Amino acid sequence: MNYAALGLDILATAVLLLDEQRVIRHINPAAENLFSVSAHHALDHPMTAIIPACPDLERAVNAALKEGASFTEHQLVVEVGDHALTLNVTVTPLEYNVGAVVLEFHPAGNSMRIARDEQAMAQAQTVQMLLRQLAHEIRNPLGGIRGAAQLLEAELNGAELSEYTQVIIQETNRLQDLLDRWLAPAKRPEIRPVNVHEVLERVRSLLMAEFIGLDVRRDYDISLPELDGDMEQLIQAVLNIARNAAQAVGGQGRILFRTSAARQVTLAMKRHRLAIRLDIIDYGPGIPEDMLDKVFFPLVSGREGGSGVGLTLAQSLIQRHEGVIHLVSEPGFTCFSIYLPIKQSDARNRASAPARG
Repeated sequence: MNYAALGLDILATAVLLLDEQRVIRHINPAAENLFSVSAHHALDHPMTAIIPACPDLERAVNAALKEGASFTEHQLVVEVGDHALTLNVTVTPLEYNVGAVVLEFHPAGNSMRIARDEQAMAQAQTVQMLLRQLAHEIRNPLGGIRGAAQLLEAELNGAELSEYTQVIIQETNRLQDLLDRWLAPAKRPEIRPVNVHEVLERVRSLLMAEFIGLDVRRDYDISLPELDGDMEQLIQAVLNIARNAAQAVGGQGRILFRTSAARQVTLAMKRHRLAIRLDIIDYGPGIPEDMLDKVFFPLVSGREGGSGVGLTLAQSLIQRHEGVIHLVSEPGFTCFSIYLPIKQSDARNRASAPARG
Protein backbone atom coordinates (compact mmCIF):
# COMPACT_ATOMS: atom_id res chain seq x y z
CA MET A 1 0.00 0.00 0.00
CA ASN A 2 1.40 3.41 -1.00
CA TYR A 3 0.23 5.42 2.00
CA ALA A 4 1.59 8.67 0.58
CA ALA A 5 -0.91 8.29 -2.24
CA LEU A 6 -3.69 8.75 0.33
CA GLY A 7 -2.84 12.45 0.42
CA LEU A 8 -1.66 12.41 4.03
CA ASP A 9 1.56 14.28 3.28
CA ILE A 10 -0.25 17.50 2.38
CA LEU A 11 -2.18 17.63 5.66
CA ALA A 12 -1.25 20.13 8.35
CA THR A 13 -2.43 17.56 10.90
CA ALA A 14 0.20 15.16 12.28
CA VAL A 15 -0.67 11.62 11.12
CA LEU A 16 0.81 8.18 11.85
CA LEU A 17 -0.29 4.90 10.26
CA LEU A 18 0.32 1.81 12.36
CA ASP A 19 -0.04 -1.81 11.34
CA GLU A 20 -1.53 -4.49 13.59
CA GLN A 21 1.86 -4.86 15.33
CA ARG A 22 1.95 -1.13 16.20
CA VAL A 23 4.75 -0.62 13.70
CA ILE A 24 4.87 2.76 11.92
CA ARG A 25 4.10 2.31 8.21
CA HIS A 26 3.72 5.98 7.34
CA ILE A 27 4.49 9.31 8.97
CA ASN A 28 3.56 12.57 7.29
CA PRO A 29 5.72 15.75 7.38
CA ALA A 30 3.51 17.38 10.02
CA ALA A 31 4.12 14.42 12.33
CA GLU A 32 7.85 14.60 11.62
CA ASN A 33 7.81 18.21 12.78
CA LEU A 34 5.63 17.52 15.81
CA PHE A 35 7.72 14.62 17.10
CA SER A 36 11.09 15.97 15.89
CA VAL A 37 11.91 12.80 13.97
CA SER A 38 12.59 12.05 10.31
CA ALA A 39 10.68 9.46 8.32
CA HIS A 40 13.97 7.58 7.85
CA HIS A 41 14.24 7.02 11.62
CA ALA A 42 10.52 6.33 12.16
CA LEU A 43 9.34 4.04 9.36
CA ASP A 44 9.29 0.31 10.09
CA HIS A 45 9.96 0.99 13.76
CA PRO A 46 7.52 0.44 16.63
CA MET A 47 5.46 3.43 17.74
CA THR A 48 7.38 3.45 21.02
CA ALA A 49 10.48 4.48 19.08
CA ILE A 50 9.11 8.02 18.84
CA ILE A 51 6.38 7.98 21.51
CA PRO A 52 7.46 6.30 24.77
CA ALA A 53 5.05 3.84 26.33
CA CYS A 54 1.81 5.73 26.97
CA PRO A 55 -1.06 3.79 28.60
CA ASP A 56 -3.67 6.39 27.62
CA LEU A 57 -2.68 6.20 23.96
CA GLU A 58 -2.70 2.42 24.02
CA ARG A 59 -6.16 2.50 25.60
CA ALA A 60 -7.41 4.81 22.82
CA VAL A 61 -6.08 2.45 20.14
CA ASN A 62 -7.67 -0.57 21.80
CA ALA A 63 -11.00 1.25 22.21
CA ALA A 64 -11.09 2.24 18.53
CA LEU A 65 -10.32 -1.33 17.39
CA LYS A 66 -12.88 -2.82 19.76
CA GLU A 67 -15.67 -0.46 18.69
CA GLY A 68 -14.65 -0.42 15.03
CA ALA A 69 -15.04 3.38 15.03
CA SER A 70 -13.01 6.51 15.65
CA PHE A 71 -12.07 7.27 19.24
CA THR A 72 -10.67 10.56 20.55
CA GLU A 73 -8.52 10.97 23.64
CA HIS A 74 -8.19 14.54 24.96
CA GLN A 75 -5.33 16.18 26.86
CA LEU A 76 -2.91 13.33 26.21
CA VAL A 77 0.58 14.08 27.63
CA VAL A 78 3.32 12.65 25.43
CA GLU A 79 7.04 12.78 26.22
CA VAL A 80 9.09 13.82 23.19
CA GLY A 81 12.80 14.17 23.81
CA ASP A 82 13.35 16.46 26.78
CA HIS A 83 9.90 18.03 26.76
CA ALA A 84 6.24 17.05 26.98
CA LEU A 85 3.46 17.70 24.49
CA THR A 86 -0.21 17.95 25.42
CA LEU A 87 -2.19 16.54 22.51
CA ASN A 88 -5.63 15.45 21.45
CA VAL A 89 -5.45 12.22 19.44
CA THR A 90 -8.09 10.62 17.22
CA VAL A 91 -7.66 6.92 16.44
CA THR A 92 -9.44 5.51 13.37
CA PRO A 93 -9.34 1.82 12.35
CA LEU A 94 -8.49 1.02 8.72
CA GLU A 95 -11.23 -1.02 7.07
CA TYR A 96 -8.93 -2.62 4.49
CA ASN A 97 -6.32 -3.76 7.03
CA VAL A 98 -7.59 -5.44 10.18
CA GLY A 99 -5.73 -4.21 13.27
CA ALA A 100 -4.18 -1.21 11.51
CA VAL A 101 -5.06 2.32 12.66
CA VAL A 102 -4.59 5.98 11.73
CA LEU A 103 -3.53 8.32 14.52
CA GLU A 104 -4.26 12.05 14.11
CA PHE A 105 -2.59 14.35 16.61
CA HIS A 106 -3.74 17.91 17.36
CA PRO A 107 -1.99 20.19 19.88
CA ALA A 108 -4.45 20.59 22.75
CA GLY A 109 -3.63 24.29 22.88
CA ASN A 110 -5.46 24.76 19.58
CA SER A 111 -8.79 23.76 21.06
CA MET A 112 -8.26 26.09 24.01
CA ARG A 113 -7.36 28.92 21.63
CA ILE A 114 -10.49 28.26 19.58
CA ALA A 115 -12.57 28.41 22.76
CA ARG A 116 -10.92 31.70 23.71
CA ASP A 117 -11.56 33.08 20.22
CA GLU A 118 -15.23 32.11 20.41
CA GLN A 119 -15.53 33.70 23.84
CA ALA A 120 -13.74 36.86 22.67
CA MET A 121 -15.98 37.12 19.60
CA ALA A 122 -19.18 36.77 21.62
CA GLN A 123 -17.86 39.22 24.20
CA ALA A 124 -16.86 41.77 21.56
CA GLN A 125 -20.26 41.57 19.87
CA THR A 126 -22.02 42.16 23.19
CA VAL A 127 -19.75 45.07 24.06
CA GLN A 128 -20.23 46.67 20.64
CA MET A 129 -24.00 46.40 20.92
CA LEU A 130 -23.96 48.02 24.36
CA LEU A 131 -21.60 50.75 23.17
CA ARG A 132 -23.81 51.62 20.21
CA GLN A 133 -26.87 51.77 22.44
CA LEU A 134 -24.99 53.94 24.94
CA ALA A 135 -23.65 56.20 22.18
CA HIS A 136 -27.14 56.79 20.79
CA GLU A 137 -28.43 57.63 24.29
CA ILE A 138 -25.59 60.12 24.89
CA ARG A 139 -25.77 61.86 21.52
CA ASN A 140 -29.00 63.78 22.08
CA PRO A 141 -28.16 65.39 25.46
CA LEU A 142 -24.61 66.04 24.24
CA GLY A 143 -25.97 67.96 21.26
CA GLY A 144 -28.20 69.96 23.62
CA ILE A 145 -25.26 70.87 25.86
CA ARG A 146 -23.23 72.02 22.87
CA GLY A 147 -26.11 74.09 21.47
CA ALA A 148 -26.74 75.74 24.84
CA ALA A 149 -23.04 76.61 25.19
CA GLN A 150 -23.04 78.21 21.74
CA LEU A 151 -26.11 80.32 22.59
CA LEU A 152 -24.54 81.37 25.88
CA GLU A 153 -21.32 82.32 24.11
CA ALA A 154 -23.29 84.51 21.69
CA GLU A 155 -24.98 86.27 24.64
CA LEU A 156 -21.62 86.90 26.33
CA ASN A 157 -20.46 88.57 23.10
CA GLY A 158 -16.73 88.14 23.62
CA ALA A 159 -16.72 88.68 27.37
CA GLU A 160 -13.95 87.14 29.46
CA LEU A 161 -16.28 84.33 30.63
CA SER A 162 -16.65 83.09 27.03
CA GLU A 163 -13.46 81.08 27.48
CA TYR A 164 -15.50 78.72 29.67
CA THR A 165 -18.11 78.22 26.98
CA GLN A 166 -15.26 77.41 24.58
CA VAL A 167 -14.13 74.66 26.94
CA ILE A 168 -17.66 73.21 26.96
CA ILE A 169 -17.90 73.34 23.17
CA GLN A 170 -14.45 71.80 22.66
CA GLU A 171 -15.12 69.00 25.12
CA THR A 172 -18.52 68.18 23.64
CA ASN A 173 -16.87 68.07 20.20
CA ARG A 174 -14.29 65.65 21.56
CA LEU A 175 -16.98 63.43 23.06
CA GLN A 176 -18.97 63.59 19.81
CA ASP A 177 -15.89 62.40 17.89
CA LEU A 178 -15.48 59.54 20.37
CA LEU A 179 -19.10 58.51 19.89
CA ASP A 180 -18.69 58.59 16.10
CA ARG A 181 -15.71 56.26 16.39
CA TRP A 182 -17.74 53.87 18.54
CA LEU A 183 -20.47 53.79 15.93
CA ALA A 184 -18.15 53.52 12.92
CA PRO A 185 -17.95 49.68 12.81
CA ALA A 186 -21.70 49.49 12.21
CA LYS A 187 -20.98 50.25 8.54
CA ARG A 188 -21.19 47.09 6.45
CA PRO A 189 -17.98 46.14 4.63
CA GLU A 190 -17.77 46.90 0.91
CA ILE A 191 -16.39 43.56 -0.21
CA ARG A 192 -13.99 43.29 -3.13
CA PRO A 193 -10.64 41.58 -3.82
CA VAL A 194 -7.92 43.11 -1.63
CA ASN A 195 -4.16 42.65 -1.66
CA VAL A 196 -3.10 42.63 1.97
CA HIS A 197 0.28 44.12 1.07
CA GLU A 198 -1.42 47.18 -0.39
CA VAL A 199 -3.15 47.57 2.98
CA LEU A 200 0.17 47.33 4.81
CA GLU A 201 1.91 49.77 2.48
CA ARG A 202 -0.85 52.35 2.98
CA VAL A 203 -0.52 51.95 6.75
CA ARG A 204 3.26 52.15 6.53
CA SER A 205 3.07 55.43 4.62
CA LEU A 206 0.71 56.91 7.22
CA LEU A 207 2.95 55.84 10.09
CA MET A 208 6.12 57.16 8.46
CA ALA A 209 4.43 60.54 8.01
CA GLU A 210 3.17 60.64 11.61
CA PHE A 211 6.30 59.30 13.33
CA ILE A 212 9.35 60.78 11.62
CA GLY A 213 11.93 58.61 13.40
CA LEU A 214 10.06 55.32 13.07
CA ASP A 215 11.73 52.37 11.31
CA VAL A 216 9.06 50.12 9.74
CA ARG A 217 10.58 46.87 8.46
CA ARG A 218 8.80 44.47 6.07
CA ASP A 219 8.89 40.69 5.72
CA TYR A 220 6.25 39.85 3.11
CA ASP A 221 5.24 36.56 1.51
CA ILE A 222 4.44 37.96 -1.93
CA SER A 223 2.93 34.64 -3.06
CA LEU A 224 -0.16 35.17 -0.88
CA PRO A 225 -3.44 35.40 -2.80
CA GLU A 226 -5.91 38.25 -2.56
CA LEU A 227 -8.65 38.09 0.05
CA ASP A 228 -12.21 39.40 -0.06
CA GLY A 229 -12.62 42.42 2.16
CA ASP A 230 -13.20 46.13 2.60
CA MET A 231 -9.92 47.92 1.87
CA GLU A 232 -10.67 50.99 3.99
CA GLN A 233 -11.87 49.00 7.00
CA LEU A 234 -8.82 46.75 6.88
CA ILE A 235 -6.54 49.79 6.66
CA GLN A 236 -8.27 51.29 9.69
CA ALA A 237 -7.96 48.06 11.70
CA VAL A 238 -4.27 47.60 10.87
CA LEU A 239 -3.53 51.29 11.44
CA ASN A 240 -5.07 51.23 14.91
CA ILE A 241 -2.84 48.31 15.91
CA ALA A 242 0.27 49.63 14.15
CA ARG A 243 -0.12 53.08 15.69
CA ASN A 244 -0.15 51.44 19.13
CA ALA A 245 3.06 49.61 18.17
CA ALA A 246 4.67 52.88 17.04
CA GLN A 247 3.68 54.59 20.28
CA ALA A 248 5.03 51.63 22.27
CA VAL A 249 8.53 52.29 20.86
CA GLY A 250 8.21 56.03 21.37
CA GLY A 251 7.89 56.74 17.65
CA GLN A 252 11.65 56.26 17.31
CA GLY A 253 12.22 52.50 17.40
CA ARG A 254 11.66 49.61 15.03
CA ILE A 255 8.46 47.72 14.22
CA LEU A 256 7.93 44.87 11.77
CA PHE A 257 5.15 44.00 9.35
CA ARG A 258 5.18 40.30 8.40
CA THR A 259 2.83 38.20 6.29
CA SER A 260 2.56 34.44 5.88
CA ALA A 261 0.09 31.70 5.04
CA ALA A 262 -1.75 29.81 7.77
CA ARG A 263 -3.30 26.46 6.92
CA GLN A 264 -6.10 24.48 8.52
CA VAL A 265 -7.16 27.18 10.98
CA THR A 266 -10.44 27.83 12.77
CA LEU A 267 -11.60 31.44 12.59
CA ALA A 268 -14.91 32.76 13.86
CA MET A 269 -15.99 29.17 14.58
CA LYS A 270 -15.40 28.11 10.94
CA ARG A 271 -12.65 25.85 9.66
CA HIS A 272 -10.60 27.28 6.78
CA ARG A 273 -8.04 25.49 4.66
CA LEU A 274 -6.10 28.68 4.07
CA ALA A 275 -5.81 32.05 5.79
CA ILE A 276 -3.49 35.02 5.71
CA ARG A 277 -1.55 35.77 8.87
CA LEU A 278 -0.49 39.38 9.31
CA ASP A 279 1.91 40.09 12.19
CA ILE A 280 2.50 43.57 13.61
CA ILE A 281 5.52 43.35 15.89
CA ASP A 282 7.12 45.95 18.11
CA TYR A 283 10.14 45.72 20.38
CA GLY A 284 8.92 48.05 23.08
CA PRO A 285 8.38 47.40 26.79
CA GLY A 286 5.53 44.94 26.23
CA ILE A 287 2.01 44.86 27.64
CA PRO A 288 1.65 44.22 31.40
CA GLU A 289 0.42 40.71 32.09
CA ASP A 290 -2.66 41.95 33.93
CA MET A 291 -3.66 43.92 30.81
CA LEU A 292 -3.34 41.13 28.22
CA ASP A 293 -6.93 39.94 28.63
CA LYS A 294 -8.32 43.49 28.65
CA VAL A 295 -6.62 45.34 25.80
CA PHE A 296 -9.58 44.84 23.45
CA PHE A 297 -12.09 46.15 25.99
CA PRO A 298 -13.44 49.65 25.27
CA LEU A 299 -12.05 52.52 27.34
CA VAL A 300 -9.16 50.34 28.57
CA SER A 301 -5.77 51.78 27.68
CA GLY A 302 -2.30 51.07 29.02
CA ARG A 303 -1.05 54.39 27.65
CA GLU A 304 -1.48 57.73 29.36
CA GLY A 305 -3.84 59.85 27.30
CA GLY A 306 -5.14 56.86 25.30
CA SER A 307 -8.86 56.65 24.60
CA GLY A 308 -9.04 52.85 24.78
CA VAL A 309 -11.05 52.74 21.56
CA GLY A 310 -8.50 51.87 18.83
CA LEU A 311 -8.02 48.17 19.59
CA THR A 312 -11.73 47.68 20.24
CA LEU A 313 -12.52 49.04 16.79
CA ALA A 314 -9.74 46.99 15.20
CA GLN A 315 -11.12 43.78 16.69
CA SER A 316 -14.65 44.63 15.55
CA LEU A 317 -13.52 45.36 11.99
CA ILE A 318 -11.48 42.15 11.74
CA GLN A 319 -14.38 40.12 13.10
CA ARG A 320 -16.59 41.61 10.37
CA HIS A 321 -14.16 39.96 7.94
CA GLU A 322 -14.57 36.61 9.78
CA GLY A 323 -11.06 36.95 11.15
CA VAL A 324 -9.48 37.00 14.59
CA ILE A 325 -6.64 38.81 16.35
CA HIS A 326 -4.19 36.96 18.59
CA LEU A 327 -1.81 38.69 20.97
CA VAL A 328 1.54 37.61 22.41
CA SER A 329 3.53 40.01 24.57
CA GLU A 330 6.53 39.96 26.87
CA PRO A 331 9.11 42.59 27.79
CA GLY A 332 10.87 43.62 24.59
CA PHE A 333 8.44 41.90 22.21
CA THR A 334 4.76 42.33 21.35
CA CYS A 335 3.05 40.68 18.38
CA PHE A 336 -0.51 41.24 17.23
CA SER A 337 -1.39 38.52 14.69
CA ILE A 338 -4.37 39.14 12.42
CA TYR A 339 -5.81 36.05 10.72
CA LEU A 340 -8.05 36.61 7.69
CA PRO A 341 -9.63 33.70 5.78
CA ILE A 342 -9.12 32.95 2.11
CA LYS A 343 -12.37 31.42 0.88
CA GLN A 344 -11.64 28.59 -1.52
CA SER A 345 -14.63 29.23 -3.79
CA ASP A 346 -13.64 32.86 -4.26
CA ALA A 347 -9.99 31.94 -4.86
CA ARG A 348 -11.02 29.41 -7.53
CA ASN A 349 -13.36 31.90 -9.19
CA ARG A 350 -10.60 34.50 -9.47
CA ALA A 351 -8.11 31.92 -10.72
CA SER A 352 -10.52 30.81 -13.48
CA ALA A 353 -11.68 34.31 -14.44
CA PRO A 354 -10.52 35.52 -17.87
CA ALA A 355 -7.69 38.01 -17.90
CA ARG A 356 -8.70 41.61 -18.41
CA GLY A 357 -7.20 43.32 -21.41
